[in-house]
Amino acid sequence: MEAMIERCAGLDVHQETVVACVLFGQLDKKPKTSIETFSTTPTGLLALSDWLATLQVSDVVMESTGVYWKPIWNILEGSFHLVLANARHVKNVPGRKTDVKDAEWLAKLLRCGLIESNFVPPEDIRDLRDLTRYRKKLIHHRTSEQNRIHKILQDANIKLTSVLSDIFGVSGRRILEAILNGEKIETDGLRKWWIGEQRQVLLILPVQLMVVFAVIIVICCVTIGSI
Repeated sequence: MEAMIERCAGLDVHQETVVACVLFGQLDKKPKTSIETFSTTPTGLLALSDWLATLQVSDVVMESTGVYWKPIWNILEGSFHLVLANARHVKNVPGRKTDVKDAEWLAKLLRCGLIESNFVPPEDIRDLRDLTRYRKKLIHHRTSEQNRIHKILQDANIKLTSVLSDIFGVSGRRILEAILNGEKIETDGLRKWWIGEQRQVLLILPVQLMVVFAVIIVICCVTIGSI
């Protein structure tokens, strides 16, 4: 295989350790090898970065192993050209596997330009992804809890959904809070809470109707003028 990169490194990433193999030397000759093992603590990863910089490494490859590659990527990003490899695309030949052999195999493939990097978005986009995924998870949990409350009310034969379209609105929350406090809920009191909200809607409704009628009149005038 023809070599394309003079100084490159392959990282075999694990939860507690990362094995680094550096290949360096002239492209037309057999490369020299240097192998070290570092811990995945911040101190260990900073030591890894310094070691790679000392050997003047330009390109570094690692497998996308779970989430273990992310801290290493964050430390090395900006100092080296990083390549995130798909584990299925760089699978070694069957046989006795060791961490050193895996790191050396990755380095050899990278040196020959045989690894296609997976897309890794910039840091700000990665942070935004984490926030949106967490928000989506919270919304899912909220919906699950709301469905659970619906089920508990139905099991207890409390038919709030028969009089309220949204039991988690203002009135619904007041009623649920009263139930939790052990208060006795009468039909008249329930109707009073519900009608109170309806009164506010009735006060707003005429204004909304006036806006709708005004828009309809304007459209009609424009249509008649164009005819």
